[in-house]
Order: sequence, then structure tokens, then C-alpha cells
Amino acid sequence: MTEVDFHFNAPDKQAYACRLLRKAYLKGARLVVVTDPDSLASLDAALWTFAADAFLPHSREGDPPHVEARSPIRLYSAVPADPDAGSAVLVNLRAAMPEGYEAYRRVIEVVSTDPRDREFARPRWMYYRSAGIEPRRHDLQLAPQD
Repeated sequence: MTEVDFHFNAPDKQAYACRLLRKAYLKGARLVVVTDPDSLASLDAALWTFAADAFLPHSREGDPPHVEARSPIRLYSAVPADPDAGSAVLVNLRAAMPEGYEAYRRVIEVVSTDPRDREFARPRWMYYRSAGIEPRRHDLQLAPQD
């Protein structure tokens, strides 16, 4: 069964996502990140520039298949049909429920402090619970930031 974690109260969703992706990448995780189409280029650029001493190897939808295959972090505007999903972590930055999440062993939902973002997260939380998954809560205001 898929494990689901909600990381909420992120003051800057994109900056937090970059730190989260760096931490997971350094632990050897393979990650699939879904974000709104309008945010895809911005997240791509942020992964190149968010820290002077850190490069996060990644690809984005539309890159050649051989680049995607070698990328430990892959960026999409919708959850891809991925034959290796069972070994990857799905990071959802979208307001919508990530269709196809069931194929992933783990899902991380990032929720900002924006009231609208929190409002969109509540139905996702309830959906997971109705599917028999008890999401874990990670309040970022209470956790130390690295």
C-alpha cells in the first residue's frame, strides 16, 4: 500500500520542495514531481539555482527518453505512466489529487501556508483516508529547517 506524508505550512512551497528533493536525492531516492504547468519552468530553474553549492540532476517532461531514464528527479505537469513507479517517490505540488498515485510506494504532498493551498489539500487528505490510507502529518512550522 502507498504511504502518504503531508508536509504542511511551507512558507515558500518551491524553496521547500527544492530542499526536500535535495535531501531525498542525497539519500538515493528516485523522485517524480508533479506541479502545475505554469510552475514547471520555474521549478526547473530553481533546481539549477536554489543553492550555490548544490546541483540536483533532473529532467522535465519533453526531455529525450534517455535523459529522463538517467534522471533521479523528473518533473511533470501530470503524473506519468511510469513502469518504475513502485521504486519512486511521488511529490505532489499541485492543488489536484495526483491521478495514478497508487502505483507509487510513497507520496509526499507539499502544502504551503496559503489559505487557498490548504483548502485544496483537505479533500486530498480525505480522499487518501477514504482509500484506507492514514496520511502522516509533518508540520513544518514545528520542524527544524535544514
